[in-house]
Amino acid sequence: MSETTASAATTATKWTLDPTHSEVQFKIKHLVISTVTGSFKSFQGSMQSESDDNFANAQVEFSLDVDSIDTNQEMRDGHLKGEEFFDAAKFPTIKFESTSFVKDGDGYKITGNLTMKDVTKPVTLEAEYGGSAVDFYGNHKAGFEVTGKINRKEFGLTWGGITEAGAIVLGDDVKLIANVQFAKQA
Repeated sequence: MSETTASAATTATKWTLDPTHSEVQFKIKHLVISTVTGSFKSFQGSMQSESDDNFANAQVEFSLDVDSIDTNQEMRDGHLKGEEFFDAAKFPTIKFESTSFVKDGDGYKITGNLTMKDVTKPVTLEAEYGGSAVDFYGNHKAGFEVTGKINRKEFGLTWGGITEAGAIVLGDDVKLIANVQFAKQA
């Protein structure tokens, strides 16, 4: 390990996702006329940055528990957890690992590998930096709103249907929205 690499490794800031102050949602068109919103209730993540307030070149790892999906409708949740969609019994997690985290205007672009149902594809997400603050307990926090869009069929979520009237039941594009707060590790 070179002296420069050793120095960078020792000065890196490590962050852990705070799930009590974070949320992960998705939105998808239903019957092409409205949008259904869902969320994942169980997730974890970590980030390593070069400093407390510079997130360029940060490394992010994130995973979701598929069984924690919640669309506010139990029957639909069961269908999504089943073999026709996520197949939670066989593929219990969705994972993201960043490959690039670059400054883009006031925010960042995060590129990385998303793995769903054992299919890994590169995706690029937008990250709006909300800022950082110290909470009542002295914990240094950093917040981001991460957004993006994926095509569900590229990840093996190919179920589809047509109503008797010929309407498409479910859109292909899925909007992703994550409001996340990271806590700096001592």
